[in-house]
Amino acid sequence: MANNNEVKKEKMDKKPERQHDRPRREESEFEKKLVSVRRVTKVVKGGRTMRFSALVVMGDGKGSVGLGLGKANEVPSAIEKATVAAKRNMKKVAIVNGTIPHEIVGKYGSSNILMLPAKEGTGVIAGGSARAVLELAGIRNIVTKFHGSTNKINCVKATFNGLVSLRTREEIALRRGKQPEEI
Repeated sequence: MANNNEVKKEKMDKKPERQHDRPRREESEFEKKLVSVRRVTKVVKGGRTMRFSALVVMGDGKGSVGLGLGKANEVPSAIEKATVAAKRNMKKVAIVNGTIPHEIVGKYGSSNILMLPAKEGTGVIAGGSARAVLELAGIRNIVTKFHGSTNKINCVKATFNGLVSLRTREEIALRRGKQPEEI
């Protein structure tokens, strides 16, 4: 009798091995954030067609950041397309001691974002859409202010444009043919 109970316990202890049909996701060195998902409607002769657009920001937290916009009939495929576009659109950002090297205004459409360098301990003071770009770029201390349109897509693109146009003192000196100390 005890033998029978032991056999039952052993069977209960073993969990059945599951076979997963879906492929394993590859681990990437990039982090990604979904900034916005919008349902867009196109009116055609037969009625309305619904689609989705997704905005994804990717970065490694060490100075590389990219953004991508994807459109598809379903949300997951729109996010996947946006992720692929963000990987393709990676750019390097100039970072000095966890902040930006100088103040700059990023522009896209009617959205403007003023970005100011901040001292250590300030943190990222930015709106939600800009915060995603700045944190994934690896900027830890910055102060920002939006002017004009606050549309999420335009704000992310304005932030991205501003960060890409940043230059360090060494880059400017090299361009002018001078020493960094002269500037």
